[in-house]
Amino acid sequence: MTIKETVKKHTNELKFVTHIPAKEIEILMMFLLEKNTIWLHINYNEEFKKEKELEKLVKKRATNYPIEYLTNKASFYGEIFIVKEGVLIPRPETELLIDNALEILKDKKETVNILEIGTGSGIISVMLALLIKDVKIIAVDINEKALELAKQNAIKHNVEDKIEFRLSNLYENVSETNIDLTISNPPYIANDYKLPLNVAYEPSNALFGGSVGDELLKDIIKHTNERNIEYLLCEMGYDQKNPLTKYLEQFNTKSFTFYQDYEKFDRGFTIQFNK
Repeated sequence: MTIKETVKKHTNELKFVTHIPAKEIEILMMFLLEKNTIWLHINYNEEFKKEKELEKLVKKRATNYPIEYLTNKASFYGEIFIVKEGVLIPRPETELLIDNALEILKDKKETVNILEIGTGSGIISVMLALLIKDVKIIAVDINEKALELAKQNAIKHNVEDKIEFRLSNLYENVSETNIDLTISNPPYIANDYKLPLNVAYEPSNALFGGSVGDELLKDIIKHTNERNIEYLLCEMGYDQKNPLTKYLEQFNTKSFTFYQDYEKFDRGFTIQFNK
């Protein structure tokens, strides 16, 4: 069969797991062929020679298994990152954290010192290292597999000299006193929340934040304040604005603001503490 016929054949198998089934078939084909979209479409009427390999991937994707784990890559902030099973898949809304950090740091003249809590695949730290010339980043995680993947992504994007990856539960193994900004996309889903089928394949310790969901967020706020760090930027759950606003009343903050994601859900906050 041709590439075109193969796409048509398998599209129906994915129509219940994605809104772009034909596109995902093409993505899997490009992964197998190590080709890009332009090549695929130029050769749409040529024979496809990896039907058996494709069938195996399509069958697994049809179980709601994430396509990013099948292809070992995901796009974030216009760059391609390596992803692997056992580490959280990058989400488009996390790009907003990058935007907010850049806005805060745009006028900094000296080297910026950043701490990322829960680095996962390293996307936030790597992007900040790419976009900020003079920066030193400590990226921590409790997952050794995540740290290894994050290192791979730093090497892939040639920023490994700007980032130190460190095994740590929040601030546990962080003693530095010169941190300007802490940034985090921590677990913030309540433990009893029923995940969509595709998300259930991702690591639970990167998703669930406690019985309520905001426990880790509150810990990060508390410890960031205690460390006398001026800025804290975090992603959060869509329903956590009110309880976090109330929680922040006990701290000496210069300002705190919340932002919405692309779907207009409350998705994160920026805190400036009085130093």
